[in-house]
Amino acid sequence: MDVALIGVALLDAWVHFDADESLGNACASLAALALALRHRLPLLTVLLTLPAVLVADARLAALAALYSLASRTRRRALLALCSLAFVACGIAPWPLPQRDGLWSAAGLTNTGHTLAAVTAAVFLGRLVQARRDLSVRLTEVSQARDNERLLLAQTVLAKERAQLAGEMHDAISHQVSLITVRAGALQVCSRDPAVKDEAATIRRLSAETLGELRDMVHVLRASGSRPTELAPQPSFADLQRLVSRSGVEAELKTDLPEGLPPTVQRAVYRTVQEALTNVRKHAPGARATVRIRHERGTVHATVTNTAPTCLSHPLPSESRGLAALRERADLLGGTVTFGPVTDGGYEVHLQLPAPGSPGR
Repeated sequence: MDVALIGVALLDAWVHFDADESLGNACASLAALALALRHRLPLLTVLLTLPAVLVADARLAALAALYSLASRTRRRALLALCSLAFVACGIAPWPLPQRDGLWSAAGLTNTGHTLAAVTAAVFLGRLVQARRDLSVRLTEVSQARDNERLLLAQTVLAKERAQLAGEMHDAISHQVSLITVRAGALQVCSRDPAVKDEAATIRRLSAETLGELRDMVHVLRASGSRPTELAPQPSFADLQRLVSRSGVEAELKTDLPEGLPPTVQRAVYRTVQEALTNVRKHAPGARATVRIRHERGTVHATVTNTAPTCLSHPLPSESRGLAALRERADLLGGTVTFGPVTDGGYEVHLQLPAPGSPGR
């Protein structure tokens, strides 16, 4: 568009070409070429095009320069001064002996045409500037509405999280606390060593569950004000303690390098935790083997249990544990498979990529 505008301005200079007016031809050509500066230096462009209006009556370049200045500047006094300068150059006689008087019919017509041209260029430039400002304001309003919607959603979510935290604290935590107290009483009052051991295990697991519930309540009550994690998060260092306290006769075999991502470590920990919980719930008396190894940039975690030796009692369950493990693995780019094995037992196998870890 700039090249086309310069070409039209040169055509205007050619229309007003006069072989006897070398000064006018030079000013008209300079005014046309000066339009290349109208975006970066609009005021300088106006000043370079005004001589062409005065000397050669080539006005197109000056009108384009005045339009560019009107669409960019916010200094109304400067714009008015440049407009008056254009009108003065347009109606001033040059050279003096060869022009009709200002108050003649031709002079008044020329003045009217000049004022109309200047008014059109200035108003068009101001209209473009107003449209640009309106577009910016609409963008800001749209962003403000999006932020308002986000804040409203966060407020609703915070209320729901606070309500859920209260329900967890009042209901679940209370019930787990009662389990802990009753298990402690059974541990103290019973004279059977086996019963004492089972009561101690129940009491310990209930206390750990109560602690995790309180951590979750703390996270929910944070209401999304800032990212909050359950601390400390489990890692490979906690696997041995998890296996030994699982209530299942289990053996842990690990062969892992250092420096694996924390997300991978948490996924392996939660998989082993869920698998051992299922063994304790659905395969009483079974033995379990936990094997974790790293091979060619991939972590493999396998939990295999033997067939149960006792009848299992039905427990309330939504069958969401293994599904949640599969969702977690999918998010990390891995897979979880599970199913029965030939000896009547069950196996859960997790496979996760471990980027940045040394291969074997």
